[in-house]
Amino acid sequence: MSRIAILPSAVADQIAAGEVVERPASVVKELVENALDAGAKTVDITIEEGGRALIRIADDGSGMDRADAELALSRHATSKITSAEQLVGVRSFGFRGEALPAIASVSELQIETASEDGAGTLVRVSGGALLETRDVARRRGTTVSVHRLFYNTPARLKFMRSARSEWRGIVDTMQAIGVLRRDVHFTVRHDGRVMLDWPAVTTLRARLAALWGADDVHRFVDVDDVQGVVHVSGLAERPADVGTATRRVLLIVNGRVVRDHGIVRAAEAAYRSTIPSGHRPSLVLQVHLPGGDVDVNVHPAKAEVRFRDRWPLERAVEEAVRRALGLFDASAGIGWRTWTPGGGVSGNTSDDALLRGSVPLEPSALRVAPQPTGLFAADIDAAADSDVDPAVDPPSDSSVDPMVASTPDTELTTHDSVLVVPPLVQLRRTYLMFEHEDGVVLIDQHSAHERVLYERFMGMLERGEAPSQRLLFPMTLHLGPQEADAFDAHRETFAKLGFEIDHFGGTSLLVQAVPMPHPRFDAERCLRDTLAALVGDRTASAAARHERLAATFACKAAIKAGDQLSPGEMQALYRALADTRLPAHDVHGRSTIVRLSWDELDRRFGRK
Repeated sequence: MSRIAILPSAVADQIAAGEVVERPASVVKELVENALDAGAKTVDITIEEGGRALIRIADDGSGMDRADAELALSRHATSKITSAEQLVGVRSFGFRGEALPAIASVSELQIETASEDGAGTLVRVSGGALLETRDVARRRGTTVSVHRLFYNTPARLKFMRSARSEWRGIVDTMQAIGVLRRDVHFTVRHDGRVMLDWPAVTTLRARLAALWGADDVHRFVDVDDVQGVVHVSGLAERPADVGTATRRVLLIVNGRVVRDHGIVRAAEAAYRSTIPSGHRPSLVLQVHLPGGDVDVNVHPAKAEVRFRDRWPLERAVEEAVRRALGLFDASAGIGWRTWTPGGGVSGNTSDDALLRGSVPLEPSALRVAPQPTGLFAADIDAAADSDVDPAVDPPSDSSVDPMVASTPDTELTTHDSVLVVPPLVQLRRTYLMFEHEDGVVLIDQHSAHERVLYERFMGMLERGEAPSQRLLFPMTLHLGPQEADAFDAHRETFAKLGFEIDHFGGTSLLVQAVPMPHPRFDAERCLRDTLAALVGDRTASAAARHERLAATFACKAAIKAGDQLSPGEMQALYRALADTRLPAHDVHGRSTIVRLSWDELDRRFGRK
């Protein structure tokens, strides 16, 4: 007797249903995607008891004639593709032809459809068996009704959750689809009440405002970048707001909502040194790349895709998010609802505009590298005419700072743009303040200098260039055993940063040369503090150790709160911060820049 037999079609259909239909939300997803593939611009969804009793999807799409309506319930019946070659770059949501027959096999299903207003077709199926086909009168489009989901599969039915839980799953599914297809009007009713009503909109931000609320959307900055053939757009949570609200992640690849941990990790990597360890941001990202570079036929529910070359894609996503976080719009704001970056500052910017504070903060205009190489270094031409070594001598307390350009204005001309530094005021020897047309901007001088030094040190580690200054008299450091171990673990990295250090017996070190990031730099104190902070560091990879040391060293080497800065030093700090990739955050995830809007000030003073 043969032990191998062909499964009955009813059993095969239920197995297929187990792959495609996990819960009511899966049914909603498949049927709404069918409606969108049919060209619908209005989709009405009716849910009863969380989808356990009824799921009805009505659309104004192309509809079907009688023959197609009957054939659509056969397995692998599809209008999307006709050959295997068409699987490459397929853009439609459905193409396998499994959803409708799989749903019909585990429910009581009814289809009403018409390709034109007037005569239509009604098809009724129960448990996969055709019950009735007849003519009906209706408008163009299709209505699919699913009653008593899993009524004939008790094993699946007992795993159904409560009506409230299933409803939450449907809401999550519809939110993903609503973000994806912003050109479609969606209406969702649950137990007779209209719960969701999303008219068609033109922008991602407008759709998310309808889904999550306007206040939540203000936590995000815009992402829009092209790297080769990869276009990444969407929204990334402002680092200062990470952890303050529910985390949401939505990833769209070539018009499909998918799950991909690699891309999400790449986007999160862009937040390195901007948020505290363990915090994870919310992201809504849309990735577009050539269809031939994506395989969409790897998951029964099309929830995952495979990429031909993943590494360049992840690099493009990380770079796109990092660019967005480098904008001043990514800085923390108080009562700041909008921040419209200005264009490049032209050379004829008027003094009146500067006094009014209408100085654009678009980093693409500010990020052009200034001539000085150090934060408090002199302009090259000015230094050439001076007998003072700006890398050694401390800053002067006079009104004319010898370490900045000697020109009376605050403009710094580079190859193709002009960086205009607004009038700066130091508050409590801790914050720099200036006026902007939309409000007051505050800069934490320690955090800002920390960001500047961190990016400079990381560049030194990557390039292997470490300018240093030999000491006239070598410095001897006597360390404890733990600090000596920390030095041994990071010795090569210290050398790359410009330190020349030798062992001097036991746990003592002889320091021959040190870097000179700025004239206020206290090499001995910084080295001791850095080694103390590195005690117990167990970071495994060399790259992570480099980042850890660079961040620690930048923190210890940066100017401190309480340091009095001259006008020239404040200008130099502003220029150097504008030249960083992520100016709005220090290496610990704290805000470097905080913006206070005029509206908030007016409200506090009772003017609004």
